[in-house]
Amino acid sequence: MIDIKKSLAERVRPLEASAIREMFKLMGQADVISFAGGIPSPEVYPTDILAEISADILKNNGTFALKYGITEGYAPLIEQVAEKNKSQGIGSGCDVTIITTGAQQGIDLAAKSLLNPGDGVIVESPTFVGTLNSLRSYEASLYGVPVENDGMDLAAAEEILKTGKIKLIYTIPTFQNPTGITMSLEKRKGLLELANKYDCLILEDNPYGELRFYGEELPTIKSMDKDGRVIYVGSFSKTLSPGMRVGFLVGHEDLMDRIIVVKQANDVHTPLISQMIISEFMKQNDMNAHIAKGCASCKEKCDAMLAAMDKYFPEKAVYTRPEGGIFLWVTLPEGTDTGALLRKAIERKVAFVPGNSFMVDAAKPSNCFRLNFTTATNEQIDTGIKVLGELLADELK
Repeated sequence: MIDIKKSLAERVRPLEASAIREMFKLMGQADVISFAGGIPSPEVYPTDILAEISADILKNNGTFALKYGITEGYAPLIEQVAEKNKSQGIGSGCDVTIITTGAQQGIDLAAKSLLNPGDGVIVESPTFVGTLNSLRSYEASLYGVPVENDGMDLAAAEEILKTGKIKLIYTIPTFQNPTGITMSLEKRKGLLELANKYDCLILEDNPYGELRFYGEELPTIKSMDKDGRVIYVGSFSKTLSPGMRVGFLVGHEDLMDRIIVVKQANDVHTPLISQMIISEFMKQNDMNAHIAKGCASCKEKCDAMLAAMDKYFPEKAVYTRPEGGIFLWVTLPEGTDTGALLRKAIERKVAFVPGNSFMVDAAKPSNCFRLNFTTATNEQIDTGIKVLGELLADELK
């Protein structure tokens, strides 16, 4: 039997699945209460409306919907996205908008187009595992910066920037994955100032920003960018449907020109029918009203989870209280290994994601873990959090 592993490219070797891969298979079992997901509640998907739109498109415009499209995206959807972004101050005269196959592809295309092996990238610590793997695949040098209660530690970020090794800063400033923390306005301005000072780019990932249920909306970093220094990633996955895989990317026209070529080599174009369905949904419906329903669902589930945690979790377990999004973050005393804790939780039919999955050094045990509050029922939330609370009480004696 041939040993394929010896033929693997060096850049993909760090992407081997972690030891918890088999556990994630168990998380899909019907009797496991999973807080490990990363999607909004399926109950808010507008399935009936989307079914009608899909049928109409296929019946009356099926020939167009099922053929190749242009790499940049379906023109009406680009226009709708650009107009919506413009209302939020996103996009200057030098910016171009394209449609991507989910926000994940937008992140990957930006990384592929910008990074040479060894280029430095500042990431929040912790941060989205999908971005970490994308950056690793292009052999970037990753520098983790702690996430404080109001966002990235800018003093720590500047110390790294002083080395002159950084080309890109990746951030999820609003309802961050995995912590649920929101970066303050002061820090948003400060991060852009640092990027200007040290001449690097910012990749702003904002898939959760519209899911606010407490507090006041904050401007995106991109809305403060007048020079095209910020690349902005958005998505319909958290507001409409994760399965349709439609996102968008906004950036300087010179960068986007190259990204379009890279995307053409990647997947030619995002499925045209998905783009047309979303465009027609936005045309026929009040998108803000639809998103408001999603926010109400997120609020109800988050409130239920926090109430259960307040009731069942021991005092040594500290957790974030997000103003929106779909995640919260639990920190246990130093020395606790949440990877080992997950094994015990799975035995009790409850699942979460251990914190090491979101770190630059994923091999190092973490004392933190992520909980998703949108996919379980309120009853499951109470039951599952009670189980975790009992487990934590036993472990943290």
